[in-house]
Amino acid sequence: MTQQVTDLLLAWNDGNKEALDRLLPIVTEELHKLASVYLRDERAGRTLQPTALVNELYMRLIDRKRVSWQNRSHFFGFAATTMRRILVDYARARNANKRGGDLARVTLDDLGALTQGPDLDILALDVALDELGKLEPRLARVVELRFFSGLSIEETAEVLEVGVSTVNRDWRTAKAFLLHRLDSDFSPES
Repeated sequence: MTQQVTDLLLAWNDGNKEALDRLLPIVTEELHKLASVYLRDERAGRTLQPTALVNELYMRLIDRKRVSWQNRSHFFGFAATTMRRILVDYARARNANKRGGDLARVTLDDLGALTQGPDLDILALDVALDELGKLEPRLARVVELRFFSGLSIEETAEVLEVGVSTVNRDWRTAKAFLLHRLDSDFSPES
């Protein structure tokens, strides 16, 4: 299936609109699973559902004029970054509407050591990732690809064009940075 996705992306690059129509059903299930993971631990009463997140992602994909997709990993890397932006925009809008209350919540189970800690809001994660990105852009990108897109270490290495050992090291360093940053800034309200 990986090669089929890559072939369809390359055909889409070449202007074949049918390729996108054939691609979307193939990647929908995987994108929906990712969206479900991101939203599963959000506070009760949320209005954003996984299907809506995937639909918003599709709208942004279709609006992209000329994309030079390289392969499946590149596509899911883009999807990860776009989902992060959608979630942050959604959290900011809810925050603005409620004047600081009931922020969208996600857990960072995939970041390892936080599994027993409190839920973290997506805005705090976004701020921490932005800070990490200013210091070490590749580390922030590793987090986006691993956490938001669910790429494996190997797929992340492929997207970033670095070795697997480099991604492993970056992933450990990024997790440590985020754990420290979020732990020091996050104070539960209840």
